[in-house]
Amino acid sequence: MVNKKAAMRQIIVQVPRGQGKAVLTIAQEHQGTNLAQMEASHGDRSLDLVFLHISNAKVEAVLAQLEQISEAQITLFPSGIMALHPPANQAAEQVKNVEFRSPVEVFLSGLQSVGSWKGFLGYAALAGVVVWIGLYNNTTYLLTAAMLIAPFAGPAMNVAIATARGDRHLLQRSLLRYFAALGVTIGVTALLSLLLGQSTATPQMVERSQVSTVALLLPIAAGAAGALNLVQSERSSLVSGAATGMLVAASLAPPAGVVGMALAIGRWDMATGGVFLLFLQLCGINLSAALLFRTIGLSTQGARYNRGRKAIFPISLAVTGVALIGLLTWQFSSSPNLQRASLAQRANAEVQQLVEQEPAVQLVESNVRFTRSNISGQDTLLTVLYVQRSPNIAASDTEIRNRLTQSIQAHLVQQEFNVTPLVSVNVLEPPN
Repeated sequence: MVNKKAAMRQIIVQVPRGQGKAVLTIAQEHQGTNLAQMEASHGDRSLDLVFLHISNAKVEAVLAQLEQISEAQITLFPSGIMALHPPANQAAEQVKNVEFRSPVEVFLSGLQSVGSWKGFLGYAALAGVVVWIGLYNNTTYLLTAAMLIAPFAGPAMNVAIATARGDRHLLQRSLLRYFAALGVTIGVTALLSLLLGQSTATPQMVERSQVSTVALLLPIAAGAAGALNLVQSERSSLVSGAATGMLVAASLAPPAGVVGMALAIGRWDMATGGVFLLFLQLCGINLSAALLFRTIGLSTQGARYNRGRKAIFPISLAVTGVALIGLLTWQFSSSPNLQRASLAQRANAEVQQLVEQEPAVQLVESNVRFTRSNISGQDTLLTVLYVQRSPNIAASDTEIRNRLTQSIQAHLVQQEFNVTPLVSVNVLEPPN
């Protein structure tokens, strides 16, 4: 009886004449469906061609048994097959595409993506050009375009596949491609900034260089999403591969552009934040994706694969974990340099609460952000406040501004944000 909820794969097996029955027997043992055998020839050789349709969950087991047949040549189709068979009224159940892809298919797909270097580095360079334009002109949609063409997702996911499989060779090649792509993107953005005489950081660069205390969550989510996309069968999800690849690149392309441009203009603080993010993304993606790959069945040994080493998986995870601990320790011990985005949010909440306790004014809007950090070596937290005078308040605008400025600065210093708070208060008057 066929698994009615299986996503099917078609396998064509070419064996010497007379061994086709053995292939059919193996397929029947694994609930294959719509099986067929035909005679063929190649030169002076007489062959049997056997067509199998096997559920994803059983592909690796079938391949492992087919390896025992001498001179067997196997063609695995990587796209889903709808194997329809009697009774006809159960067709809707027979095509349900809910099983994960086989581990061997996931692994071989990863190997296929480490081919040509020319196209790979070409996309990395083009991504650098697009991300530079987006950062330089403060154009958000160009940053999105750079995420779509940046080739960082493939090497990052292959690092996780190599970790799960214990494949030292694939791990080394994937890391090399990852850092090569980042190096090309960083180099292109730095070169463009030098050629066009950029001398100051743009607002988009400042914004993208600021790190949040929860920055680790993005690569964790990106790694899990990328792994799920690689193991899911076709049509089993409405989320496309391009979308998950963009999620991975979203955590890599802008920081890489910021690093290159910051190096060109001598903004070492911004370059440091970008490098921190690039290493954090790789470690977070590898941790979540490798664990998910192991959960769905990728192991150190399998059909058509015998070069995995059991020790590499725990060692790689241990190195990833130690690196993450080191990065997080660096982040939380260097306030506010690697916590600017979160500190600005916290400070904004503190300012709003403080203003709401002031009876002389009503809060209209508050904007709290870090500005350029090379003002006399200080970390400047700029607060721009818009308030409206409360009814029947006789205090002058100057008195209100001075009182709010002093109370906000004192409060932020007391909260030990480790910043220099600069406050601008604007008292607005409604029309008479």
